[in-house]
Amino acid sequence: MKFGVRSMIHVAVVAGLLSMVPLSSTFAAQVTNNIAVEAQAQALQSWHENIKKLGPPAAGCWSATYPNHLWKKEVCGKVSAYRSTPPTIASRDVLGNFATRAMGNKSAQQAGSGTDYSALTSNLTSSAVGSFPVVRGVKSESGNYGSNEYTLQLNTNISDDVVQLGNTSPYCADNGYAACSTWQQFIYSTDNGGGNPQAFIQNWLFIGPGDSCPSGWGSFSQGYYGCYTNSDAVAVPNVPVANLAKVKLSGTASANGLDTVTFTYGTVAYAISQSDSTLEIASTWMQSEFNIVGDGSQSPAANFNSGSSLTVKLAVSDGSTNAPTCVGPANGGTTGEYNNLNLGACTAAGGATPSIQFTESN
Repeated sequence: MKFGVRSMIHVAVVAGLLSMVPLSSTFAAQVTNNIAVEAQAQALQSWHENIKKLGPPAAGCWSATYPNHLWKKEVCGKVSAYRSTPPTIASRDVLGNFATRAMGNKSAQQAGSGTDYSALTSNLTSSAVGSFPVVRGVKSESGNYGSNEYTLQLNTNISDDVVQLGNTSPYCADNGYAACSTWQQFIYSTDNGGGNPQAFIQNWLFIGPGDSCPSGWGSFSQGYYGCYTNSDAVAVPNVPVANLAKVKLSGTASANGLDTVTFTYGTVAYAISQSDSTLEIASTWMQSEFNIVGDGSQSPAANFNSGSSLTVKLAVSDGSTNAPTCVGPANGGTTGEYNNLNLGACTAAGGATPSIQFTESN
């Protein structure tokens, strides 16, 4: 409401000034229109932030439409068949700790498969929002099986990978594991194995060779012992890559509460929530990666047309105004998928909305 009042005052003041100056009616109309467009954009940005903070009232699938802040219950779609591939091979050394090495078939400068920028916070991260504030020259993208085949991924750190955390995730002791590592992905997929765009959460647990995966979880081993499971999935629009500037992907985690992925496209938000007890990721999340990459392990590359350029922004919240640290590009990411865009420099900013920002282009 305060923002709305300020916007109306702004418009009124400018309109008054325009009436005092002998400007052409066309120019005056253009100025007034520009002010209205700016006010609308700021109001939409505020709505996006409020929707993320409020979050759905319970686990399950939800949607909300601007300017309404009430979440509407949606019927969840079929659980996604999507499976990502961790970028690092997690294996135990002689001390029982996890060691990692990068994997992937791409050039050293291209984003993904372990090479990326992540935002490291001073305290535990409670939420993160990824967006593309500037999109230039993007006309098409393709994966192994067709065009417009990609994922937006907002990924946490693998729990043992952030030195400040010290010991392993509390999930281990709470679920009978002597030691383990956890990793969570907030995902938007244009084709998740079922042909329909969805948003969902993918959970990963890395365990020892003598341990078993939790009941109902899938197993995947490639030099490590991994277990994974997907949350319910909410149906979302299939967004052409040329419209990436209109999307946001956010993840939130609350100890003893809910973990939520929220995908917004223009004036509509879609969300899916699961219990934080699924991985207890709220107790270990300090580093976040966001990017557009391939659509899962069967189509790991997102190939953009030549001349594409994206500005990637990742805003993070840890209860402080401190600027996060840009980690990377070497070992700066946790996704196994990648794209054909070369990373530029990363900058970090603090204040009301701490964030990192970088460019990638080809």
